[in-house]
Amino acid sequence: MINHFFKLLHKPAAKQVFNPWVEVDKENDIDKTAPGKRVLNLKCYLEERINAEYLLLAEALGYQGGHFTGIPMTSERIILGHKTDQGIEPYHVCRSPLYRTSNTKKQKDGFNEPTATIVWGKLISEGLDTRNFVLWNAFPWHPYKKSKGLLSNRTPTNTEMMGGAQVLEALLQAFDFKRIIALGNKADGSLRTMGIKTEKVRHPAMGGAERFREQFLKIVKR
Repeated sequence: MINHFFKLLHKPAAKQVFNPWVEVDKENDIDKTAPGKRVLNLKCYLEERINAEYLLLAEALGYQGGHFTGIPMTSERIILGHKTDQGIEPYHVCRSPLYRTSNTKKQKDGFNEPTATIVWGKLISEGLDTRNFVLWNAFPWHPYKKSKGLLSNRTPTNTEMMGGAQVLEALLQAFDFKRIIALGNKADGSLRTMGIKTEKVRHPAMGGAERFREQFLKIVKR
């Protein structure tokens, strides 16, 4: 099942969409080995969560997170140990060391994604088992703005969201999630279109951090 998931994940990206597990970001990657390292990061992350009960589903991969780590809602600063002052340790993501893939000349300590810090921080501060949660995106690749290049994000189109449904379905078949939590309307809409029962919380971005924390806690403590 998981092999089918990775096969779908590796399909060629569309225009203005970056596939971090296949493509090299020539301007920002450390070298041409970056895609393979991101695949290894994702495999390590998922293998440790094969019995996870929760799926946290956001909208799309971002350039400050999964674009370089290969793991949704997870920044390089987290996996490199630069968020320990906020209680987030690299082992919370994976027990084995994970690879950095961005060029050190771009960001000395790696890229930082605020949403990643908020979500991981909440899991850890509540004493939850981080391996009981899989973080993923309804659109699994990174959509960017043509005018601004790869270090930008954009909202995926409805057509693009439909294209990500096949990958999401393969993930759901590979795992036995007991509860699915959608972060925001786009993720919630994708799941409902697929006929999948979900519980929606506010996305942490754009001032939604506190609301996310409140709603998320109510669900996991229920």
